[in-house]
Amino acid sequence: MAEEQKTGEQAAGAQPAEGGAGGQKAEKAAERKAGEARQGRQPGEGGGAGKPGAGKPGAGGKKGGGAGEARQGGRQPAEGGQPAKGGGAKKAAEKEPKLPVKEPRLRVLYREKIAKALREEFGYSSAQQIPRLEKIVVSMGVGEAIQNKKVLDAAVKELAQITGLKAVKTKAKKSIANFKVRKGMEIGAMVTLRGYHMYEFLDRLTNVALPRVKDFRGTNPNAFDGRGNYAMGLVEQIIFPEIDYDKIERVSGMNIAICTTARTDREARSLLAQLGMPFRK
Repeated sequence: MAEEQKTGEQAAGAQPAEGGAGGQKAEKAAERKAGEARQGRQPGEGGGAGKPGAGKPGAGGKKGGGAGEARQGGRQPAEGGQPAKGGGAKKAAEKEPKLPVKEPRLRVLYREKIAKALREEFGYSSAQQIPRLEKIVVSMGVGEAIQNKKVLDAAVKELAQITGLKAVKTKAKKSIANFKVRKGMEIGAMVTLRGYHMYEFLDRLTNVALPRVKDFRGTNPNAFDGRGNYAMGLVEQIIFPEIDYDKIERVSGMNIAICTTARTDREARSLLAQLGMPFRK
């Protein structure tokens, strides 16, 4: 019995010893694996800074390089996008409305012939003294707009057709009880022409519209204001070919004021005569 007890105690004591040795071996193996795992992760996290023979560092380097290439590739479209924007701006500029490429006939005539003739006629010492056109104002008074605003809208539309520019509605400056007009009421329309539009309108007026006036014998040569500005009136707006007689609300006249830089009426008369204004003799 005593021998059996000793052998049992030895067996029981041997088991813990064996178990303790196995636990130590397992812990060492786990530490080794953890160390290897850490060593393998560090190159991957560093973007390929590990040993040249390791697979993970190489893979990590590829990933890092790919990310760098992707970043560079992402920048290239942004840099290349600038020319694309420039191209879009060019296309937008091409679509914008432009002035007529061909210079108006009267403007070319004034620059090449009329300016020289005026300088010789009046003996100007400087080219800045030569009179020239400044602006043309076309206006229509519509008294019926007090009761019917459609007449005023029709006048604005007709002025736009004649001049090629949008007309502006004019308002009364003071109240007049006899005409039932109050200050601020819209009773007319006007357009101011400058540059290319001014020369084109004057060309159409003198060569197309005025010859269509019934019993036309010429314009008044004395309708100057003493400062080189000329004013004339038209009874019918249908003398312009842009107006369709079947679509107008009513026949109405208009006033045309031609402003020049001339200092005297004689200089302004000579300028307009050479531009084609048919003055009555």
